[in-house]
Amino acid sequence: MPDDLAPYDTPQHRDETAVAGMWLFLASEVLLFGGLFLVVLVYSHTRKAGWIMGVRHTNLTIGSINTLLLLTSSGVYTLAVVAAREKGRTRCIIAPALTAAGLGVAFLGLKSWEWHLEFNEHLFPGAGFSISGPDAGGAQLFYSFYFLSTALHGLHMLVGIGLILWVCYCTARRRGLPVPVIPVEVVGLYWSFVDLVWILLFPVLYLIGRV
Repeated sequence: MPDDLAPYDTPQHRDETAVAGMWLFLASEVLLFGGLFLVVLVYSHTRKAGWIMGVRHTNLTIGSINTLLLLTSSGVYTLAVVAAREKGRTRCIIAPALTAAGLGVAFLGLKSWEWHLEFNEHLFPGAGFSISGPDAGGAQLFYSFYFLSTALHGLHMLVGIGLILWVCYCTARRRGLPVPVIPVEVVGLYWSFVDLVWILLFPVLYLIGRV
């Protein structure tokens, strides 16, 4: 058995294990974010007026642009998966790099700016919270969820960007060797999950109850 296959029996066994491992990890992530969405289910009904008040203070323009950026990033990364399967080394470097350095970083930059605006508007829960009145408590609950969920999603994006850059590095340094298809696909699964989480967060944070 070649050393690089240990402890696997065959290359196929190694690749299948890598994919299965990522799916198992994503299943655990579903449990994590599922708990957050359970908070939404409870408090968006028990503190509905305040929750809606919080939704109406979020920046729909930035949220919409970021959603478009992430949807585009998934499409661009798909090109990297296709390139890896077709042994297109250059495309397998350019497409992930564009996904990470361009679209991913742009998303985080806009989200950081949005946070900056919200801090200036005193929308962070706690002393000095700018929304007042009988429903202010519900609005603070919303913004507690908002900052926690977007911070957690942003952390996952940072990990995803790091993994994508790692894929670019591994592909670039393997000159004369086959393009590493499985790492590209496994990282693509993770990035798609991060995008899916945002697609679920977007209506909760920006749309439901806005009108």
